[in-house]
Amino acid sequence: QAHVVESGGGSVQAGGSLRLSCVVSGYTISRTCMAWFRQGPGKEREGVARIYISSGSTYYSDSVRGRFTISQDNAKNTVYLQMNSLKPEDTAVYYCASAGLGGYCPAMYFLEKAFVYWGQGTQVTVSS
Repeated sequence: QAHVVESGGGSVQAGGSLRLSCVVSGYTISRTCMAWFRQGPGKEREGVARIYISSGSTYYSDSVRGRFTISQDNAKNTVYLQMNSLKPEDTAVYYCASAGLGGYCPAMYFLEKAFVYWGQGTQVTVSS
C-alpha cells in the first residue's frame, strides 16, 4: 500500500520562504514522476512543479517559475518544494502527487489523472 505524506506548511509573511516535504512509502520513487499541486481558496487545483525522478527533469508553472524549486532525495524517498519570494497569492493547500512505480510524467504537464497517489495536503498561508 503506497502512501504520500506532505509536511512543512505554515504561515509566513510575503517575501518569505518555506520548504515542503513529501515522503513516499510503499515503493521507491527512483523511477516515477512526482508533482506538487495547490488549491487556493475559491480556486481550482493547479499544478505548480513536477520532476521526473530518474532524469531529474523538472517543469514549473508560469506562476512559480524562478521562485519555487522541486528536488528529490532518493535515499529518503522524498521530494521537496522550496518556495522563495512567497506572495499572498501563493496561499493554498499544497498537495504532493505521484505517478506510481514506473510512472511517466504526462505530456500535458499537470494532467491529474496521470498521478495515482496523492497526499492529504499541507496548508501554506502567506500574509501581506
